Amino acid sequence: MSDSRPEPGAGAIDELVARAGEARERAYAPYSRFRVGAAVLTSSGETFTGANVENASYSVAICAERVAASQAVASGHRDIRAVAVVSSARPTPPCGVCRQFLFEFDPDMMVVSEGPDGDRRTWTLSDLLPDAFGPRDLE
Repeated sequence: MSDSRPEPGAGAIDELVARAGEARERAYAPYSRFRVGAAVLTSSGETFTGANVENASYSVAICAERVAASQAVASGHRDIRAVAVVSSARPTPPCGVCRQFLFEFDPDMMVVSEGPDGDRRTWTLSDLLPDAFGPRDLE
């Protein structure tokens, strides 16, 4: 991690993935049928969840990762340590927009994704979005 904080333990990540799976059940995906749930873990240990919400005007849909992160921020938490993504497909990392959105809160956060069969992949956000534009570029 960027500031030498310990990464969340396996138990915390398992719980985060479980919460993302529960959130996936609340997804609104009538057009793509691609249901995604996400959960973010803050440095205080709190978890916030989100599900993708589609719209007939496709461009105004919002991904689960941004819903979960926005819930955390709206609750006063800006130090997001990890994000779990559970989809109705293979382990799928966040889309490019979500990667950029999450980068704002911790470039080195842990990203865990699990598919419906339990197959799991893990990355750091900076591995998924190398040389990203971020707050330091505006200094």
